[in-house]
Amino acid sequence: MPVERLKQYLDEKGIQFQCIQHAPAYTAQEIAEAAHICGNRLAKTVIIMLDGKMAMVVLRASARIRWDRLCNELGTDFIELADEQEFAEKFPDCEIGALPPFGKLYGMKVYMDEKLANEPELAFCAGNHAETIRMATSDYLEAVKPIVISKGFIQPDVTPPMQRIRPGRQQLHRHP
Repeated sequence: MPVERLKQYLDEKGIQFQCIQHAPAYTAQEIAEAAHICGNRLAKTVIIMLDGKMAMVVLRASARIRWDRLCNELGTDFIELADEQEFAEKFPDCEIGALPPFGKLYGMKVYMDEKLANEPELAFCAGNHAETIRMATSDYLEAVKPIVISKGFIQPDVTPPMQRIRPGRQQLHRHP
C-alpha cells in the first residue's frame, strides 16, 4: 500500500496526522468532497524540471501556476512541467496523480505556495486515489522544510480587476 512509506515517515518524526479512507477520487473537487475537506486546504503536488533537476511545487488544489512569475520568483529563465513518464519511476509506491508532497522521501526540493503554508491545516493525497492525509500545516512545514514562495500562483476563480477604459472609448453595459 503506497501510504505505508509516508505513514512510517510521519510516525518516525512524531507527527500527528489523520488518514482518511474514501472512495477513489481523481479531481480536487472529488477528493475534497470524499474526504470532507475545505478546498483551500487541499494541496496538490506538481513535479517540475528546474535547472535540469526534478522538484516539487505544492499549492492549493484550486490554484494554477503562472510559469512566468514562478520563473521570476525562483530566479531562473526556464521551468517546465515534468512529464509523467519522466518521474513515474521516482515514485514506484505511488499512483500517478496522487503524489504526496514530501520531496525528502523522493530526493527532491519542495517549493510551497505561501497561501497554503498559512492555512492552519492541510490535506493531500497519500500516494493513492483512495486515501487522503490531513495534518497541521506547522507539522508539515517542520518535517518537509519547503521553500515557501509568495509569487507564481493564481486563483482562477478570482475575477481580475476591471481595466481602465481609455478616454473616448465607449463602455459597454449589460442590461438586465
